[in-house]
Amino acid sequence: MLTPPPIGHSAQLTWQVGAHQTIHLGHTADSPGAVVFSTPNMINLMEHAAREALIPYLEPHEESVGVTIDIQHLAPTPIAAAVRAEAKITNIQKKLIDFEITAFDDAEQIGRGTHRRAVINMNKFTAHLEKKSKKLDTAVILPHRITPNPGELPNFINLIVEIEGPIATITLNRPNKLNAVDVQMTSDLERLVSYLAGHPEIRIVILTGAGRSFCSGDDVKEVGTLDIQTATQLSLRQAQMYLAWEQLPQVFIAAVNGDALGGGCCAAYSCDFRIASTTARFGMPEILLGWAPGYSIAQLTAIVGKARAMELVLTGKIISARTATDWGLVNEVVPHTRLLPAAHKLAQALLATPPIALRETKKLVHADEGPQPKIAYLADTAAYIRCLQTEDAKEGITAFSEKRKPQFKGK
Repeated sequence: MLTPPPIGHSAQLTWQVGAHQTIHLGHTADSPGAVVFSTPNMINLMEHAAREALIPYLEPHEESVGVTIDIQHLAPTPIAAAVRAEAKITNIQKKLIDFEITAFDDAEQIGRGTHRRAVINMNKFTAHLEKKSKKLDTAVILPHRITPNPGELPNFINLIVEIEGPIATITLNRPNKLNAVDVQMTSDLERLVSYLAGHPEIRIVILTGAGRSFCSGDDVKEVGTLDIQTATQLSLRQAQMYLAWEQLPQVFIAAVNGDALGGGCCAAYSCDFRIASTTARFGMPEILLGWAPGYSIAQLTAIVGKARAMELVLTGKIISARTATDWGLVNEVVPHTRLLPAAHKLAQALLATPPIALRETKKLVHADEGPQPKIAYLADTAAYIRCLQTEDAKEGITAFSEKRKPQFKGK
């Protein structure tokens, strides 16, 4: 720590109780029971309040983790109510910090107790975790957070990046592979995200594809060559990379020039706006290859609704740009020759707005979804990897390579 916090320093944190933070108690044939804020989630709220108290005092390579907690859950709180926790520092022993913690809803005190946190070196912590993961068959290390790169524009292999003042135009550039996203393009896009994070003077990003396709999704042939550990890590990296687009200060406009399928459809709806050529098509055909989408089902559902999301991901159907507009997946459809001009017209309209207000408003819209879509990709990837190890998935990859219809036999 740069300077230890003073004894008595405190922090508060307020949440609104969501469905994922509750437990259904006492449900029987004779009683409807009650849905209430669960004890584990109250502890989670308290720990996060204590963490907030320490954040201003930590060095860049430090973090705090919970060591012990002793709490009493005093009263129930119903779903949708506001709950708040206060954590006050009572003692400091080098890297160990003790807290007195309390929790309240708007009616009464609901919890109290004590908590100890330890300040750790994240470099050592991550190194230990990576070493440990090699001993665990199913363990996966999640990708590191994006580090802003304020330096020069990197060299890319599968991207064309053109920057004109506050507008960056990004072209996915594997036209002979229909701009399928492989390991190399994933690395290129991650480095692009780091560059954009370090260059807030770029205010608009226009994403499009080279050739006749916007993006045909993941490179299926390459997926068939990856071991499960590598495939898992790649899926998690891609999910976090797409999710980063909504967290960046730039506004993303997808100029969809052709097919946007699977991961390509995900790339399009991860952008803030979608303008499509009349020749564009959209779909989530992963199920026709034998697996579930590896990421971003929650984001798709937030855009088109549950019924339409079900239709896309369970049938693998491909829809036209006009249909995608009717479903709310696309903002505007224009003739193919007018696609980039339309994207630039929207970009200029956005540039005419106040920069800070634009960034803050984008944050608010994405934050309104709540925390669930931000972590749902973990379940998406887990389902994708389970499916990828089945005989049906192997048949799907083989059939794709042989350009024939797969013969699924799974039960």
